[in-house]
Amino acid sequence: MDTQQIFDVVVVGGGPAGATAANDLARAGHAVVLLDRAGRIKPCGGAIPPRLVKDFAIPDALLVARATSARMIAPSDRRVDIPIHGGFVGMVDREAFDEWLRARAAEGGAVRLTGSFSKLTRDADGVACVTYRAADDDGPHERTVRARAVIGADGARSGVAREAGVPRAERTRCVFAYHEIVKTPQVRPAGYDGSRCDVVYQGTLSPDFYGWVFPHGETLSIGTGSADKGFSLRTATAALREKSGLRDAETLRREGAPIPMKPLPRWDNGRETVLAGDAAGVVAPASGEGIYYAMAGGRFAAQSVALFLATGDVRALKQARKRFMRAHGKVFWVLGMLQRFWYSSDKRRERFVSICRDKDVQQLTFDAYMNKELVRARPMAHVRIFFKDMAHLLGMARV
Repeated sequence: MDTQQIFDVVVVGGGPAGATAANDLARAGHAVVLLDRAGRIKPCGGAIPPRLVKDFAIPDALLVARATSARMIAPSDRRVDIPIHGGFVGMVDREAFDEWLRARAAEGGAVRLTGSFSKLTRDADGVACVTYRAADDDGPHERTVRARAVIGADGARSGVAREAGVPRAERTRCVFAYHEIVKTPQVRPAGYDGSRCDVVYQGTLSPDFYGWVFPHGETLSIGTGSADKGFSLRTATAALREKSGLRDAETLRREGAPIPMKPLPRWDNGRETVLAGDAAGVVAPASGEGIYYAMAGGRFAAQSVALFLATGDVRALKQARKRFMRAHGKVFWVLGMLQRFWYSSDKRRERFVSICRDKDVQQLTFDAYMNKELVRARPMAHVRIFFKDMAHLLGMARV
C-alpha cells in the first residue's frame, strides 16, 4: 500500500458495525480501509431478528438455526414458554457471520487490513493517521494509513474513542459477558429443544443479568454476564451447563468481552472521528441484544461520514447518534428501566418471569423485538399491561 495515499475513511473494527459501515461507504464509491484484529470473535448468543435479515440482506445460508420459542426460567425454576407466532428468530455463528460481512465489504471495494489499532495522530495538514500493529514473515511492526475520516467500531472501551478524544467515552458502564461454544451432543439432554432459546434469571448464574442457552444447530452458546467484577462467570457457566445436561458436551471455544449497557452521550470528536457499535454503547439493556443495533449504528455512522466528506462540515458527524436515538432511543430507555428494576433481586426476577406468562406481554414484546420499534397498534393491550405491572410492583399479583 502507498503510505502517502489518503483514503476517504478508515474503519477500525470488523464486527457487524464496522463491516456494515465499510460496505455501505465502499459501495457508495468511497475509498475505504477496513482494519480488524486477527482471530477476534465476540461472545454472543447470535440471535438476529427478521428486521435485520431484511434491512441488511442476510442470506438464509448464514442462519445455523431458527428459534421458534423462548423459555424464561425464574429463580424458583418456574418456566414460561413463549412461542414466536408467525415467524422465527435467526441464529448465527459469529465467527462465520462476521467474516461474511467483512468479505462482503471487500467485494464492495473496501481494502481489508489485519492488525491491532495502536494510535491516532494527525499530519500537519490535518489528515488523520491511523497506526496499527501488523505481523508478517519479518515479525511484528507498525504501519500507518491516512484518511479524511475515521469510524471507531473497535468494541467497548474503544481505543479509537480514547485516542480521538471523544468526550466521556471512558465512562461507559459495562456488563462482562462470557460464553462457551459447545458441540451439540448426539444424545440430546432431557427437555432439549433445538428451536428454543433458554434465558435463565437466577442469582446463582448472574446477580444482575441472566444466563442463556442458545441453539446454533450443530453447536450451542452457553453463557452468562454480570457487572459484578467479583462474580465468577466461568463457575456460573459451568453450573448452567450442569443444569442443562450439557456438562460433558465437547467445548469448542471460550470467549469473553465487556458489553456496554448504555449509549454514550456523544459519538464524535468534532473533528474527523465517529463511533459505531459497542464503541458507541449500542447494546440493548435488559436483553443484551447487540447485532441489529450495531449494524444500524454502523449504517448511521456511514451516512454521517458520507455527509461530512461531501460538505466538510464536522457537524455532520453528530447525525449518527441523533438518527440512532431518534429511531431506537425510546426502546433503550424502556429496557434500561426494566433492567434496573426487575433484575435487582431474585424476588423481583421471580415476578418478572411471572409477568412474561401474560399473552399481551408476550405479543407486544415479540412484535417490538421482531420489528425494532415500540408497537402502538394495540393501545388497550398497553393499558392492561400497565395495570398488571402495577399489581406486581405493589405485590398484589400472584407469582
